[in-house]
Amino acid sequence: MLGTYLDILRYRQSWKFSAAGLVLRMPMSMVGLSTILMVRTEYGNYTLAGAVSAVNIIVMAICAPILARHVDRYGQLRVMGPAWVIATLSMCGLVAAVFMHAPEWLLFIPAALAGATWGAPGALVRSRWSTILHKPGQLSTAYALESAVDEFVYIVGPVLSTVLGTALHPATGLIISIVSLAVGGALFLSRHDSEPAIIPYDPSAPRESVIRKPVVLVMAATYIGMGMTFGAMEVSMVSFTEERGAPALGGILLAIFSIGSLAAALVYGARTWRRPTWQLFAMGVVAMALGMSAFPFALNLWAMTVVILITGVTCAPTMTNVNVIIQKSVPAGKLTEGLTWMSTSINLGTSLGTAVAGPAIDAVGARGGLYTMAGAGWAMVLLMLIGLRTLRKTDAAPTPRLPLD
Repeated sequence: MLGTYLDILRYRQSWKFSAAGLVLRMPMSMVGLSTILMVRTEYGNYTLAGAVSAVNIIVMAICAPILARHVDRYGQLRVMGPAWVIATLSMCGLVAAVFMHAPEWLLFIPAALAGATWGAPGALVRSRWSTILHKPGQLSTAYALESAVDEFVYIVGPVLSTVLGTALHPATGLIISIVSLAVGGALFLSRHDSEPAIIPYDPSAPRESVIRKPVVLVMAATYIGMGMTFGAMEVSMVSFTEERGAPALGGILLAIFSIGSLAAALVYGARTWRRPTWQLFAMGVVAMALGMSAFPFALNLWAMTVVILITGVTCAPTMTNVNVIIQKSVPAGKLTEGLTWMSTSINLGTSLGTAVAGPAIDAVGARGGLYTMAGAGWAMVLLMLIGLRTLRKTDAAPTPRLPLD
């Protein structure tokens, strides 16, 4: 299994941009939590802390596809270089504003600017893989690797934010995010050899967004449902562990989900699958919904540990297939935008899941959130089934794995 990943990482020194992409993505799992910890400590207000973090996420979801369209047209360096400079300075401004106890309204400005210029680093990394790898089997392996990287980030990031934020200062996680963005961004953009080529602008070509393509719309809708399960899970695990007198275990349970997903990503990407990608995706969505349906029946911490680990195994392979389908379905000149719409959709779904699960938990306790997870899982299945005919048209049986050029 290891040899499969070493092959693609050695090819044209791909490990350099992939490793830079890992550093670059660390803020994904740290900025929101660190912002809440920092603002809450300095201002003593959870409502303000949550609002500042929410503005950052919402603006990011709105602006990321716009940035992606410009990346596809003008290139990663020309667009994301200035954007990440603004994002880095904006996060520095947010830290400075909080330390100086600036007026509350002022905190929203750097938070919004950072969100507007952050983009979708995962999409940028994956678009580079699609540029240098041309065999479907190898590309699936690369996407699985990047899914594993995402899970690693979500295992390590929250731990760094909470542990260092408690031991040193609540702003420590945000400072680490600033350094990660500056260093990771510089290293990533310095790898010119793997940057996707700019497609010459054609004034006569259709200019509408790829989100209007039926297959992209189906995948985005399904991803919103998947994001709802994640958002509901985050809130529910906190409530579940609090009810059982072990609140510190909420983060550990979420980490176990990511560990299961990471392991599954590495195993899944190391082998060749003979079924068409749309079938693998549909099977993964149903498997994830079944896993989510088991959460309300986990009555103690040990049962929940088993359920969340098994359900995590269904996550990364499903997300890998989403990226493969998008890569096959959109023009090369719009791939970054297509992949970014997936990131935006899952972020929107996560926010929606949190918003729905919170009141359900307030009303009936943790089981309200657990049933929300199950409902969101089957909503995801329903959205997938509605678009199944569209998905079947996008895919043929996968090409067997071939050696790298």
